[in-house]
Amino acid sequence: MQLNRLKRYLGLLLFVFSLNVHAQTYFPPKIGTWDTLSTNRFGYCQERIDSLYNFLSQSNSKTFILLKDGKIVLEKYFGTFTKDSNWYWASAGKTLTGFCIGIANQEGSLKLTDKSSKYLGAGWTSLSSKQEDSICIINQITMTTGLKDNVTDPDCTLPSCLQYAGTAGSRWAYHNAPYTLLDKVIESATGVTLNSFVLSKVSSVVGMKGIYFKSGYNNVYASDSRSMAKFGLLLLNKGNWNGSIILKDSNYFKQMTNSSQTINKSYGYLTWLNGKTSYMVPQTQFVFPGSISPDAPNDVIMALGKNGQLINVCPSKGLVWIRMGNAPSNNGLVPWIFNNEIWKYINQLPCAKTNDLELATEKLGLFPNVAKIGEMVLLQTKSKDVPQIFNSLWQSIKVEGEFKAEGYCITTQNMASGVYLVKLKSGQSVRMVLQ
Repeated sequence: MQLNRLKRYLGLLLFVFSLNVHAQTYFPPKIGTWDTLSTNRFGYCQERIDSLYNFLSQSNSKTFILLKDGKIVLEKYFGTFTKDSNWYWASAGKTLTGFCIGIANQEGSLKLTDKSSKYLGAGWTSLSSKQEDSICIINQITMTTGLKDNVTDPDCTLPSCLQYAGTAGSRWAYHNAPYTLLDKVIESATGVTLNSFVLSKVSSVVGMKGIYFKSGYNNVYASDSRSMAKFGLLLLNKGNWNGSIILKDSNYFKQMTNSSQTINKSYGYLTWLNGKTSYMVPQTQFVFPGSISPDAPNDVIMALGKNGQLINVCPSKGLVWIRMGNAPSNNGLVPWIFNNEIWKYINQLPCAKTNDLELATEKLGLFPNVAKIGEMVLLQTKSKDVPQIFNSLWQSIKVEGEFKAEGYCITTQNMASGVYLVKLKSGQSVRMVLQ
């Protein structure tokens, strides 16, 4: 009984270990096969994967993708939706716009402290000249324009719809119209259309297949699901795509993904933030205590859109997941409750009783598995593959040793004390401790 408990404990430890250490980030090709990882590596139970998919299906989902360090772990399409099908991002596209503002800022096309009227022209609101001139680009990307959001049509970008509610920077309100006008800001500042800017600066580098289209007053981005996942991966790597640094301004990215003001601490630059002490939601002025997604890791950043268009990025675990689809039952302009429900299912994916290390230790022998530095360690295996060794930071360690009849003898004299994972190409692995 105690041995079984120990095995379960070690299994859960490895699951945590496997999520918190990072292999080198993988970037999929623009055209071609996207590499995958087996769910067995993370100890995912098939019945729990099925439960997640069943929840997503019942919630009117069209697609779900989960990446680990850039590689696909889960990918599911529902109904007639396929990997080539296109769908709208809704307000999840705000984060893409915020990212593009950062590019325009780093290129000197605009400054965040510029008056919005510099690019939208005088009289773009119904405010007095003094009130209007107090609104800057920084206010548009932080939802602090001071414009009244509880108007008849909060999407309306006409001056008559943009009314005074307070001094710019004095209140936070989720307001689509001032956000939508950032499209004109980018076009006026750069001299090219929004679609041309995104294509040349982001999509052509990453391999995203998407386009902004007009819907009423709004410009809405749409793409296939893998393009959405690629943008999540770009955010995970802080604007760097396989060595091509798209967003070079690291300070802007840091500000984009941290509290941009003190009113709604869970909002950066058109990006939602988890792990803060309080949050606000659209259409209210209430400040709620706690994290916006309490079941998600604290460092998660999110692009959240109406009807459940979701991008979640977790740097500490190297995870990205996206969901597209129609409205779940608990829908809103920003479906944060639905987003948190998906995290609950993701947290339950690992089996309680087993994972790849526990299975591997039954197949591989290591003698001794607790050794002193300089002592030879025998990996008892019939495989002729030279094993890989990783330290607790998931860094690859140079392997020194030789094959013998009983297996592979590992030389440890040049290694430091610590816990290592010895792994074969087949995926089998075993833990080694050096003292």
